[in-house]
Amino acid sequence: MTDRQPALFVSHGSPMLALEDGPAHRFLRGWSADLPRPRAILAVSAHWETATPTVSLAARPETIHDFRGFPTALDELRYPAPGAPDVAAAAAGLLAGAGFETARAANRGLDHGAWVPLSLMWPGADVPIAQLSIQPDATPLHHFRLGRALQPLRDDGVLILASGAITHNLRALFTGGYAHDAPARECVRAFADWVADALVGGRLDALLAYPQQAPYAAECHPTSEHFLPLFVALGAACDGRSARRVHASTTYGVLAMDAYSFA
Repeated sequence: MTDRQPALFVSHGSPMLALEDGPAHRFLRGWSADLPRPRAILAVSAHWETATPTVSLAARPETIHDFRGFPTALDELRYPAPGAPDVAAAAAGLLAGAGFETARAANRGLDHGAWVPLSLMWPGADVPIAQLSIQPDATPLHHFRLGRALQPLRDDGVLILASGAITHNLRALFTGGYAHDAPARECVRAFADWVADALVGGRLDALLAYPQQAPYAAECHPTSEHFLPLFVALGAACDGRSARRVHASTTYGVLAMDAYSFA
């Protein structure tokens, strides 16, 4: 019998996470050893934005370098994992059954929100991967319901990996001049700890209303797209109180790199 797979949330931070040593880099490199091996992964990345939930059907997804201004070594990285069109089709069917209008993309590759953490967690690139987009103009509740619809995939050997950021303010990052190992700003620490308390405590209503209830919400997320994947992982959880904060660190003082596991 296939082990039930967890739903995970990772903060992918800067694309340099793939190359730069640090607490989050080291954590991700070791995390998969503590997880049951999935037969496939459904990645939900903040860097694939569409108006309608869309799944990728690519049998051999390309590595998308959707960034610029980084070292050549990063541009040269490839993550040649096979695609999982069967998982994408199953996800589309579950979403349609839950009432979501769903689209399919024949040749969508893996953006850095997917391949950067995956290259650390499964460096052999030997686990098939499909992707699902987010809807940046939709609500946290919309994304929670996406995750709830996808929950049956977990009993079919599919790990749901939501990739975004616990805090994501690029203006603060680019203008702050912080060193890679700079301590977390107070607003970052307060927001990340509030999220942890709400997740572990099962306070779904507070999380869904995070723009109004979380401290420094607007400062930590001027736009929502990097926080929305968290709600997909939360929706895919089997128990509203199953969240575990399995990693907490900060890079550049403003990027909280927390990771969560949902049983």
